[in-house]
Amino acid sequence: MFARFQRPSPAVVGGLAAAVTVLIWTSFIVVARATAHQHLTPFDIAFMRFVGAGAVLLPWGWWLVRRQRTTEPGRPDWLGLSPLSARLTAQVGLVGGVLYACIAYSGFFYAPASHASVLMPGSLPLWTTLLAAWVLRDRITRHRALGLGLIVGGGLLVGGASLLRAFDGGDVWKGDLLFLLAGFTWANYSILARRHALPAVQATVAISVFAALTFVPVYALLAALGAIDSGLGRAPWTEWLFQAVFQGVGSVVISGITFTQMVRHFGPVRSTMITSLVPGLSALGAVSLLGEPLHPHLLIGLALVTLGIVFGVRAAAPNPPLASAPTR
Repeated sequence: MFARFQRPSPAVVGGLAAAVTVLIWTSFIVVARATAHQHLTPFDIAFMRFVGAGAVLLPWGWWLVRRQRTTEPGRPDWLGLSPLSARLTAQVGLVGGVLYACIAYSGFFYAPASHASVLMPGSLPLWTTLLAAWVLRDRITRHRALGLGLIVGGGLLVGGASLLRAFDGGDVWKGDLLFLLAGFTWANYSILARRHALPAVQATVAISVFAALTFVPVYALLAALGAIDSGLGRAPWTEWLFQAVFQGVGSVVISGITFTQMVRHFGPVRSTMITSLVPGLSALGAVSLLGEPLHPHLLIGLALVTLGIVFGVRAAAPNPPLASAPTR
């Protein structure tokens, strides 16, 4: 007879969730750069991301709304698919879904993954802290200010060098600015999620439902009519499938679930410290897998950003988590 299956302990589940989250977030940066300039444009990749995520989260959203109507009658939803109101679904879906994905993927077509490793994870706590101080009246302590200063210093070492080369005709600075803008966009979503106390799963479902019902059909129509530059017609079906599975199911659905489970076990502060491994790991992945050079100023900037994230999180008060997992 088979031994009775024993459910893994919370520590094992939390550890596995943390490992999967860090792996997916790290792979997101390396894979996005590796697949740039193949057949699909940045907007094509965003399109396949929302197709893949929508295939899983549209039915999930339908089930959530049905349960919500039973347990919380009168609570607003959107089209019976998003558990949030129409206005809130549009807000989080626009900034945390469509804008974030289109801007982030565009950055990889100009700048290397090693720059994204520093600027996207590094700028996120900077923008979030500044927006929280402005919108939510959060207080920036001296220690948090020091952590943010380290992050800014690291970002200047990376982005400043490419900005100086802009006068020589280089385009890397465009990608760096797009990475910073992607962090700013996600920070806006983080503030929305915290301001309205959005559960991680509901927010992730709302983002995917909004993108699947607005961006996907409009973009497909424009691509079919030839009104936009799209590589969907040139790309093989294997490239379509890979982007839909990895960017949609993996980066949105799976990492959203594992991040939520990680926060549930480790708490928001320790979880953020765990995810501070992403800049260093993704930079090493870019060097070892993509052959990108690791210049001294980039290495110092990476160290400053990672140190700033850890220092800022350790010095921060134990506030509730700002948002669900970045749908990377």
